[in-house]
Amino acid sequence: MSKVAKLFKGTSGSSSSKSSSSSGSKSKHHSRSGAGPSPQEAIHRLRETEAMLTKKQEYLEKKIEQEIIIAKKNGTKNKRAALQALKRKKRFEQQLTQIDGTLSTIEFQREALENANTNTEVLKNMSYAAKAIKGVHQNIDLDNIDSLMADITEQQEIAREISDAISQPFGEEFDEDDLLAELAELEQEDLEESMKKMSTLPSVPTTKLPSTRPSQRTTTKKRVEDEDDMKMLAAWAT
Repeated sequence: MSKVAKLFKGTSGSSSSKSSSSSGSKSKHHSRSGAGPSPQEAIHRLRETEAMLTKKQEYLEKKIEQEIIIAKKNGTKNKRAALQALKRKKRFEQQLTQIDGTLSTIEFQREALENANTNTEVLKNMSYAAKAIKGVHQNIDLDNIDSLMADITEQQEIAREISDAISQPFGEEFDEDDLLAELAELEQEDLEESMKKMSTLPSVPTTKLPSTRPSQRTTTKKRVEDEDDMKMLAAWAT
């Protein structure tokens, strides 16, 4: 039997003894003492004890400091008082060491109790969830699951066939390779036509064309003729 099973068996046994003790007890206090404290109560008590011992530690540390001061103050002047102070300091240090050990034990016990309480709550919740899952599964028929999955698969196949049918293009279908070959022929024909046009263009003349700008001689001759006309008009006028 596992430790967990023993733990729950002990818990159930404690619950049974609690019932019998409660029925046979003569007072409420007696029934509570038979059941024992709850984990929360025990943890609370341990925390209170830790707080009390911590205060005791602080008190002893102050007393040790005081005794050291007394011993230094008396020194060799009052050797007896100095020695008594050191003795008291030793006793306080012993008590302080004992309290340190006690605190360590209490802390370990409290942590163990907290972990046990946590584990118990976790196991209770897991057991509660397991019962809920079991109740859900009891309402499920495995034969219905198989039938349902088969129906889903069949409907998926039907939906895929419908999608494939809808995606088929309407009208005539043409081979893409044939269309590409025809496009290449058209491009070749355009290239040949362009080459023919370039071969029939007129050649560029090599002789220098006459300048359209009138020469200086022609301009001078025209100016002389204009002057003669002006002279003739002046003579007629006189």
